[in-house]
Amino acid sequence: MSEAVERWLIFAEEDLKAAEIVLREGLYNQACFHAQQCAEKALKAALLTHAPDDALPRTHSVADLLRRLPPTWFADLRAALSEIMDSYYLPTRYPDALPGTLPEGLPDQGDAEEATALARKVFEQARRLAAQNSQD
Repeated sequence: MSEAVERWLIFAEEDLKAAEIVLREGLYNQACFHAQQCAEKALKAALLTHAPDDALPRTHSVADLLRRLPPTWFADLRAALSEIMDSYYLPTRYPDALPGTLPEGLPDQGDAEEATALARKVFEQARRLAAQNSQD
């Protein structure tokens, strides 16, 4: 596994841990944000695994990152990742991101649990892909 891939996975794992901690504390908005960040960083590690010489795109869009990967990678997670994770980046980061965003419109416990579980799955798959690629 390259040093760059390893660094992205370390940062992704830290975001996953942060999501799990703040989820336990009932900070659902922050759990969703850190889950999105974990998924984004894990996918960037996967991109470096797939095309190590290519520059990483400057994007926070999980859907955009997925489009750059082989369609068989994260196949079981693609729909959920594209639908769920991109919806959390801005609204969970900035209170004025969307007109009319109020606390009652923010993610709830179920949303945070779903996002965190999805982040764990994408992180684990990215780590496996990186490990397999380093053995090839």
